[in-house]
This record gives sequence, C-alpha cells and structure tokens, in this order.
Amino acid sequence: MPTEKKEIKEANNKTSLIYKAGIVLVAMSALLLFFTYYPIAKEEIKYRLASRKKNVSVMIKEEARKDNIEANNIIYPADEDFGIVIPKIAANSKVIADVDWQNSREYQRALTKGVAHAEGTALPGENGNVFIFAHSGVDFYEAARYNAVFYLTDKLEKGDEIYIFYKKKKFVYKVTEKKIARPEEISYLEGDASRKTLTLMTCWPPGTTLKRMVVVAEQE
Repeated sequence: MPTEKKEIKEANNKTSLIYKAGIVLVAMSALLLFFTYYPIAKEEIKYRLASRKKNVSVMIKEEARKDNIEANNIIYPADEDFGIVIPKIAANSKVIADVDWQNSREYQRALTKGVAHAEGTALPGENGNVFIFAHSGVDFYEAARYNAVFYLTDKLEKGDEIYIFYKKKKFVYKVTEKKIARPEEISYLEGDASRKTLTLMTCWPPGTTLKRMVVVAEQE
C-alpha cells in the first residue's frame, strides 16, 4: 500500500507540474501576442479617435501662444527641429536626419528613435524630394520594435495634409500619389529638382519586407 500511495502522489505531482507549465506557456504566448500586436492596435485606435476631431491646428508652441489658440485644438510636433505630423492617421514623430538607408544597422538604430530621413535627399524647404521612411522588419514583432508610425499610411488619400517641421518652421504638403512598389525600386528616392516634394515609405504589408508602400506629396 505505501508503494501505491507513493506512486499516486508522484503521478499527481507530475500532473500538477504539467498543468502549471501549460499555464505558464499560455501566459507567455498571450504576452508575446500582446506585445507583438499592441503597436498596431494602438495606431488603429489613435486613427479612430483622430477621425472624430474637427478643426484641429498643427503648429509649434510659440505659434500657438502668439495666436492664443486653445491647447485642446492643437497638435504639437514631437520635435520642432525635425518632426512629422500626419493628422489623418494621428502620426506624430521625430525625424532622424541624414540616415544611410543602405546601412541596415544604422537605419534600424535610427528607427528606435523616430522615423528616418534618407541621406542625400532634400531637406524641407529645398527643391527636390524629402524622403522619409519608417519600419523595416521581417515580422510584426521586429517591425513594431523599430517603428509603428507609418503603419496606417495606406489610409492616406489624395489631398490629405502632411506637416513637416524643420528648424521650427512648418512646411505643409498635400498627398498627390500612393502606390505599392517592389523593394528593388529606388526611383522613388529621386525627385524633380525643380519641385518641392515629400515621399514617405514603409514596408508592405506591415511586418513584412515583401513590398513597399510609397506616399508622395507636394509642398503647398
């Protein structure tokens, strides 16, 4: 009898251990899913809330104080020296200037701080194309880790406004084109030297490196 009780106790202990291990694995899986998809869900919620706001102004704090505008009707840029605001999709981020888009280590590091301005392309206010890019990951986790600012650029349409702030000056662009491009296409980095354009690029579909979502806008 003692032997049987011992075997039953050991079996119960093993069952309990397996049960607890199962709970831990389920909890870890749930946390992984949460942290993987949270940035996407957050951007979607921000977009839904932003679509309800009307008559919102985008400006630096000094301009708001001068015009005596109520703070609840204002979007301040994340960075007045180089920042981007896209009201329609509630995107607001610092822009890291002159990032080597061909150096993976450099641009991934930059994307942990904001979105990246491609080295060699125009700066706001100059003739030519200002090229700004965001996340570039092999999966949702990798993409979310680096950036989620441009996840919703597919919702942009012709005429939507994009605000760039550079050295405390505001530049307003309006979307003229949106397209899906192959990764090897680099022609969208270039622009007409006689025009002032802005190009936004992110991987598409989100969390993959299959293609690129490209949004082109022109300065007003």
